[in-house]
Amino acid sequence: MRFIYECCDCHEVFETDEVFYQCPSCAQKNDGTAFPLGNVIVKLNEEDLAKLKEQEHVSMYDFFPYPVPDKDVYPVGGTPIARPKRLAAKYGLKNLFCKLDSALPSGSFKDRASQLIAAQAIAHKQHRIALASTGNAGAAMSCAGAAYGLEIILFVPATAPVNKLMQSVLYGATVVPVKGSYDDAFALSIAYTKQFGGINRNTAYNPMTIEGKKSVSIELFEQLGRKVPDVVYVSVGDGCIYAGVYKGFYDLKQAGLIDKIPHIVCAQSKQSNAISRAWKTGDFSNLEKATTRADSISVESPANGRMAVRYIQESDGWATEVDDSEILEAQLELAKEAGIFVEPAAACAWAALKADHTMLAERFGSDVDVCVLLTGSGFKDMAVFTGKVSIPEAIENSKEAVIKRFEN
Repeated sequence: MRFIYECCDCHEVFETDEVFYQCPSCAQKNDGTAFPLGNVIVKLNEEDLAKLKEQEHVSMYDFFPYPVPDKDVYPVGGTPIARPKRLAAKYGLKNLFCKLDSALPSGSFKDRASQLIAAQAIAHKQHRIALASTGNAGAAMSCAGAAYGLEIILFVPATAPVNKLMQSVLYGATVVPVKGSYDDAFALSIAYTKQFGGINRNTAYNPMTIEGKKSVSIELFEQLGRKVPDVVYVSVGDGCIYAGVYKGFYDLKQAGLIDKIPHIVCAQSKQSNAISRAWKTGDFSNLEKATTRADSISVESPANGRMAVRYIQESDGWATEVDDSEILEAQLELAKEAGIFVEPAAACAWAALKADHTMLAERFGSDVDVCVLLTGSGFKDMAVFTGKVSIPEAIENSKEAVIKRFEN
């Protein structure tokens, strides 16, 4: 599909067939103290979008700026919808469902962006992709790299969860731990691309990451019988997934397939709430320190914070903050009462819904259609349970031992 780029901040339009990252005039104003300026939005051709209304069904690939080759090599999409009846009854929301993107190939939502970045690299005849990650994006890009035969250079904070880093190593990526934060790894990965070339996959810096992530909204549209939810909850760190969810619904509306964009809720930890704070106060300065245990959404300078705040406003959404303790409780609740095992970052969206459930019923009624996007498997970070959950002691191999174990 034909497309152009538009700066999120100054709205300057760029038309180019080359790989394009940021608005040069806005990006040069960045001094590292506030959310970055200069991220660009991919604007799809209106005539091409209009043709999609004539189709009986659409897929995410109909809305992509680049064709995805050999889709079955790295099968992204088609993740299930779970309707947790016990939790729906518990919180008085009849039409509650969860989108399980933990079922994607590498175990997280980040596969959606990585698939399109791989397609971008192949289209431009590039074989090396660099990025920074706390784990999930790196694992996803490494997975795509293994599938397509691309070289992946991954910069990670040395403190990132071992399970996630091991994934990338097993997929064959070159992993470079950094003695610093995610933001430090982000800057080094951009420096690498400028020095050695290739494609940079960094979230939001490369606008195709948002275009890949928008696929979840288009998929939901078809899965729900060509309609969309009233409210969608999204865990937010750097704001890129939030922007992707919005962009998918926006493109559906531009194509004339839906009449309105859902209310999209920005769920954040109180220990990493830069975007929520910016939406509430207009303060786009960086956090002094993000300390949330939900590492995938622990961000001090949100790479796509300005666009996320804009889209919260445009979707008539809001931001809900929860404590880390609420996130960990939500993680256990999903597992024990719905059979859904997600990592803490994903559980943040469920914790936010729990915090909002009374308001949702009062504002929209108990029949409101609510989707909670669950973005990563709980197997990504098992260390979070250390000291909280333990395996019971073994019993003797005898009937008497079984009776003794359960008689009380």
